[in-house]
Amino acid sequence: MNVIIAAGGTAGHINPGLAIAEKIKKEHPDADIMFVGRKQGMEYRLVTQAGYKFSHMEVTGFQRSFSPENIKRNIITVKNLLTANRAADKILNDFKPDLVIGTGGYVSGPIVLRAAKRGIKTALHEQNAFAGVTNKLLSKSVDRVFVATEKASQYMAFPERCIVCGNPVREEITQADTASAKAELGVQGKTVLLSFGGSLGAAMVNKAMQHLALHNRNRDDIVHFHVVGRYDEGKFVKFLDENKINDENKIKVYEYLYDIAKYMAAADIIICRCGALTIAELSCMGKASVLIPSPNVAENHQFHNGKVLSDAGAAILIEEKNLDEKSITESFEQLYQNPSLIKEMGEKAKQAYNPHCVDIIYENLMEIFKR
Repeated sequence: MNVIIAAGGTAGHINPGLAIAEKIKKEHPDADIMFVGRKQGMEYRLVTQAGYKFSHMEVTGFQRSFSPENIKRNIITVKNLLTANRAADKILNDFKPDLVIGTGGYVSGPIVLRAAKRGIKTALHEQNAFAGVTNKLLSKSVDRVFVATEKASQYMAFPERCIVCGNPVREEITQADTASAKAELGVQGKTVLLSFGGSLGAAMVNKAMQHLALHNRNRDDIVHFHVVGRYDEGKFVKFLDENKINDENKIKVYEYLYDIAKYMAAADIIICRCGALTIAELSCMGKASVLIPSPNVAENHQFHNGKVLSDAGAAILIEEKNLDEKSITESFEQLYQNPSLIKEMGEKAKQAYNPHCVDIIYENLMEIFKR
């Protein structure tokens, strides 16, 4: 069985694809699985590190503002669109897939659509409460549409055909153990805080974590792991140095964490954005969290993702417009001072997770494969 998974842009699109690939490979060790994405994107690094084949296809999105730089990018995007179908056809001709699955990102469009027109079995997975434009269009042509929430199905061409299954998470998330992770990181007996702003980082989250680093600077019972993202360029570490907060036993800074499952497992409190996959991972692990949705996303979908946990009493939600020193330190203190609340919120988060998600996707994929 030959399977193509098209995924790109962010870890929120790529990791569900990896979770689906893991399940297929587990059930069919002889399956040949190849990912399609941009070699310059995060997908190349994550996919090749996981040991899967990778085929490059250059597809980018249009920039909405009209700066000289964005006009240049839009010209490149038009060029990419004009060559995308030819590139997709070559990949399909060379690999001869039995199944093509799109898990998001611009690259899903041409490869899934060309496969569907050829009669190859196709499927989509939409992670967010608000469906992306590419998936809305593709939902007219594919054999199966998987959505994380009932609300997302409303945006698809045929809502009644959508399969609501939640978001699949990788085995390293489902198998992670808190006690083992704390021991491996050497943080037993500490309150462990993990914070991150998404795969590329977020300036507003980094600023809030500077406030929290100052707030906690004299506490020896807290260990803070913070992921600054690719675009921080050393600013966070410089801030720590300037304020003489340089004890690595208290706060450790990373650009990116490939083994983030271990750090999430060890954490007592997690402060982060509200990407759909992050919400699924928090739920799977049963973690109390402070959620800061990005306002710079289509349909404000991160806010709606975060509301799922906050409405369930599993998270504290702070909109970015309300994010300041007072709101972040008060939210942290609310949890830090109440270990029983941390436990309660974690239990409520766990209730929001569908442990059968990847099984539902796999069973439906096999059904259309065998038709």
